[in-house]
Amino acid sequence: MSRRPYISERNIPLLDLAAQHREMGGAVEEAVARVLASTRFIGGPEIDRFESSFADYCGAAHCVGVANGTDALTVALRALGIGPGDEVIVPSMTFIATAESAVLVGADPVIVDVDITTGLMSYDAAAAAIGPRTAAIVAVHLWGQCVDLTRFRELADRHSLVFIEDAAQAHGARFGSARAGSVGDIGCFSFFPGKNLGAVGDAGGIVTSDEAIASAARRIRDHGRDGKYLHGIIGTNARLDPLHAAVLSEKLPYLDGWNQRRRENAAAFDAAFGPIPDVELIHQAPEAESVFHQYVVRVQERDGFQEAMAASGVATGVHYPIPLHQQPSLAPWCADVDAPAADEMGRTVVSLPVDPCLSASDRDYVIETASPIMQGTGAPT
Repeated sequence: MSRRPYISERNIPLLDLAAQHREMGGAVEEAVARVLASTRFIGGPEIDRFESSFADYCGAAHCVGVANGTDALTVALRALGIGPGDEVIVPSMTFIATAESAVLVGADPVIVDVDITTGLMSYDAAAAAIGPRTAAIVAVHLWGQCVDLTRFRELADRHSLVFIEDAAQAHGARFGSARAGSVGDIGCFSFFPGKNLGAVGDAGGIVTSDEAIASAARRIRDHGRDGKYLHGIIGTNARLDPLHAAVLSEKLPYLDGWNQRRRENAAAFDAAFGPIPDVELIHQAPEAESVFHQYVVRVQERDGFQEAMAASGVATGVHYPIPLHQQPSLAPWCADVDAPAADEMGRTVVSLPVDPCLSASDRDYVIETASPIMQGTGAPT
């Protein structure tokens, strides 16, 4: 008789938004009720409140709320005057929106490799990709860790390029004393529900300390409007909804505490998994304070690892299995792209639960479950 596979009664998700909302003691529900009672569903004081507080939090002069993270990138590129004929350097290891936004404004994405130890855009690869049509570098703060903001800012300035921070996964992260989003000409954020600071649907934001850029972004996000019925340019409808702004305002005071708990979980995982042969941790630069949007390791037998973890009741994820230079939609821009580090990471990266609401007991269970699987002894029986 064949033996039934072990199935755990434990259920540990990658992210528990319900627990997060419970910790807030009804503040999310009260924010929603406040907006419903106001009947102010477009613009208004909820938008102003969140934009002001998030700009202050990031150390920027302005925040422009938009409908989602992709709109943040596309509106940012347009506000900076980037379009047809321009090239935009982006890393291969990221969500497709980073390159997609360049295509949407008529520019050409130039996809470069990443550092195998961090997953972040390779400085050397970015520098080598700069050519006569290069207009911007879009550096992604992948999995919650900032790129070297000092070096990339200097590289952009030396070549008179725009420097954009794709900080969709790095709310509150730092490089040295600088917050994510505050060093680039523009910082772009997603407030997708699963982000460290998440709305209750799609939402996004742009931060900048340049008043002219902020003014252009506000105009573009609202149909190019110069008055109620006067439209000086072709814009788009990319406004942030007051409902999401209200929820984000309630969550923002919790963000630093949640990020610290993510770091504590990550430190426990590093201590447990670091000594295991054939498991590669993601390197954290000494100057970088990650917010661990994802806790990622590299394992050679990822499919088997994920199956064994699932059988033990622990959710895992992959961010991201298909690098940009392998995406069919980007094939016209990738004929000559060589990105072996991104290829290797796409094959081996796996994310473990690092949720700030992860209990100490569940964190220990993740360690006790994952360690023997990583060592090849399999799931519990």
